[in-house]
Amino acid sequence: MTQSIRIGTRQSPLALWQATYIADGLTRHGYEVELVKITTTGDVTTTPLGQSGGVGLFTKEIQRALLDGRCDIAVHSLKDLPTEPIEGLTLAAVPPREDPSDCLVTTSSATLNDLPTGASIGTGSPRRRAQLLHLRPDLKILDIRGNVETRLAKLAQGSYDAIILAFAGLHRLNFEANISEKLTLEQMLPAVGQAALGLETRSDDDVAIEAVRKLNDPETLACVRAERGLLRSLRAGCLAPVAAHATVRDGQLRMKSKVYSADGVTMIARDSTTPIELKSIFESNTPETLADLAMSDLSKQGAEALIAATRKPSPGPASQP
Repeated sequence: MTQSIRIGTRQSPLALWQATYIADGLTRHGYEVELVKITTTGDVTTTPLGQSGGVGLFTKEIQRALLDGRCDIAVHSLKDLPTEPIEGLTLAAVPPREDPSDCLVTTSSATLNDLPTGASIGTGSPRRRAQLLHLRPDLKILDIRGNVETRLAKLAQGSYDAIILAFAGLHRLNFEANISEKLTLEQMLPAVGQAALGLETRSDDDVAIEAVRKLNDPETLACVRAERGLLRSLRAGCLAPVAAHATVRDGQLRMKSKVYSADGVTMIARDSTTPIELKSIFESNTPETLADLAMSDLSKQGAEALIAATRKPSPGPASQP
């Protein structure tokens, strides 16, 4: 008998692309799939993320649907999924990751270095804001909300000189032609989990766990576990200017991590490496061990003080409607 799987997803075009991508993968493995569309707090609020609480805005309602049995799998943009575990739920699988780079989008095709002094850039991310100011302290960073299409429309209307968007979203929605410059990882290190999808299930749902593990990529899972472990160890949350990117090469798990002051003036960094065996990744604690090592090194450089300072009330960046 064909087994049926219900996938919980947000209703934005990007979220639906991601859910359909997972649905297609499960269908190829013989499952019947239904999409359960859910509206989250992050989809309806219009205030800046920092003023809305930030953590879990795009995930809580979907997780609630998992727990009450309305769906069997939740498809998350992993950078939006809080690192603190929810009792009864598990991150059961992570498919292969897309390119995690950030991109500059302008109406003039200018690069970051070409933008005039005082140019305005739209971003809702404290991580991007800090890294932009670290590179170009003259820039004017303005808040921006909305999905990819909404942000591109605001740029076209002249609300900003440029905006920053993830390459993964632009690629998945066929907006690559809008990219003025793909920023290097040296210019802008990604958010924890950026460009990766997280497949969450109930911890006791063996059918759903078995299904999504057919789509799991061990290398990506190892990398995002290290990145998420760092964020959790630092108790940073998604609104702190913390960036991390892990890779696997020649049997080594390597993670580059950076913590910034909110204004981008101060930056501390760490490059950590450890051997890893991917065949036993579900039983291994190597990614979390690497995360703890990186956290310890960053803490010695003052990471906690930088993160704590971002939690203090401040005027914040200027806003645009």
